[in-house]
Amino acid sequence: MTTKALEGIRVLDMTHVQSGPSATQLLAWLGADVVKLEAPTGDITRRQLRDLPDVDSLYFTMLNCNKRSITLNTKTERGKELLTELIRRSDVMVENFGPGAVDRMGFTWDRIKEINPRIVYASIKGFGEGPYTDFKAYEVVAQAMGGSMSTTGFEDGPPLATGAQIGDSGTGVHTVAGILAALFQREHTGRGQRVNVAMQHAVLNLCRVKLRDQQRLTHGRLAEYPNEDFGDEVPRSGNASGGGQPGWAVRCAPGGPNDYVYVIVQPVGWQPITHLIGRPELAADPEWATPEARLPKLNKMFQLIEEWSSTLPKWEVLEQLNARNIPCGPILSTKEIIEDESLVANGMVVTVPHPERGEFVTVGSPLKLSDSPVDVTGSPLLGEHNEAVYIGELGLGDEELRLLKSNGVI
Repeated sequence: MTTKALEGIRVLDMTHVQSGPSATQLLAWLGADVVKLEAPTGDITRRQLRDLPDVDSLYFTMLNCNKRSITLNTKTERGKELLTELIRRSDVMVENFGPGAVDRMGFTWDRIKEINPRIVYASIKGFGEGPYTDFKAYEVVAQAMGGSMSTTGFEDGPPLATGAQIGDSGTGVHTVAGILAALFQREHTGRGQRVNVAMQHAVLNLCRVKLRDQQRLTHGRLAEYPNEDFGDEVPRSGNASGGGQPGWAVRCAPGGPNDYVYVIVQPVGWQPITHLIGRPELAADPEWATPEARLPKLNKMFQLIEEWSSTLPKWEVLEQLNARNIPCGPILSTKEIIEDESLVANGMVVTVPHPERGEFVTVGSPLKLSDSPVDVTGSPLLGEHNEAVYIGELGLGDEELRLLKSNGVI
């Protein structure tokens, strides 16, 4: 019988939308019993961006697999009593309401600690303490304020958002790390603790190399950037790798929106590339032979590679580059990813049954543990586990459950 890494850990999930649910879904995949507490109207994403009428949206189902759902109106007296009982029985509590919302319900950290000194109480906010604290936080606002947007895009274009949800889901992963560390520390101290993660901070952590480059700028231009001019801040540099080895996305045939391969030119890769593109003389030409000689003309170098790649389909370009050990990867579209057999085989693109929509496709767990395999199960219907939790676990009677329902408490 395989147990899971977090078997026996109870999580009271008071999160909604994306940043919180992405964190608690990972905890559920690691084996925790995650009970999602929703207002009687449900998580707002159940109804957002629906592709089918009156069925939980993909937005909701893809962020809430492997959880149980109960409903509770925490504004009522009885609701507060039941919430107290749930806190008492939980190891972890996670919320991502606006600043101070849980305090206003009457559940400050001091009160929560008093109810259950072993609880790990995690909060996701947009920002830390200071002038931004009360800003409304959204995915792209966090990208804007964490350093991502100013450094994404082309030099002559506007700042751009990235398609990766680094503000929401990126913060979710950071939150999981904090919760796991707190649970581990509890083994030694016997005490829970407060975990705070801000979306702006998580994005900044993911933009660390751009802050590295901001400091390097004080000593002059950044040679590995293709940009001509440098001011006093890190510029947008298109698809440049920004690392020690220059890279770029080169166009392939027939020239569709994702007919590109990303190529990295290592010093050792230059000679095989020159042969591949039909310019073998450039391997020995002092104007091109060394990384130092190539740095000032990265644009021209990738243009030469593109003259070759644009005549071939991306999979053929890939095959030829890989055969010569040149680091590269095709730009995969969302359609290609969802149909990718290797991602299905790796449990990263998963088809999950659902009582109302039949089934849906979702992203599986990127965390692979040899002793804690993940079985992705469907997302819960609203209040699906009210009876199991309130009667089966909190010991309420059938009659009281009926009353709670008619009084709007659940």
